[in-house]
Amino acid sequence: MEIKYITNGNTLTAKLYGELDEYSAEYVRLSLDKVLESTNFVPNAKIVLDFSHVSFMDSTGIGVLLGRYNKFSKKQIGLLISNPPAHVDRILKMSGIYKIMPLA
Repeated sequence: MEIKYITNGNTLTAKLYGELDEYSAEYVRLSLDKVLESTNFVPNAKIVLDFSHVSFMDSTGIGVLLGRYNKFSKKQIGLLISNPPAHVDRILKMSGIYKIMPLA
């Protein structure tokens, strides 16, 4: 798993590359937490998680998303999802994650 960050105004895009599974979950968790701790976000800032290059995701990935949602929402930072491939989109829909993390 690799993550590239792009800032545009008060929106930070995290482009995810690879598999979001049990093996890579800790890296994704720590990387996003580091961004949260090291960046001064303005109220109502947004982080867009770009899934266009995610080749696989399992339930561990859902756990990562829910955990990050809890942390970021406490600081009034919105999390959005963009460009999920069909196989990832299906998992996200089944989990109900779009109710709290809408598509960008």
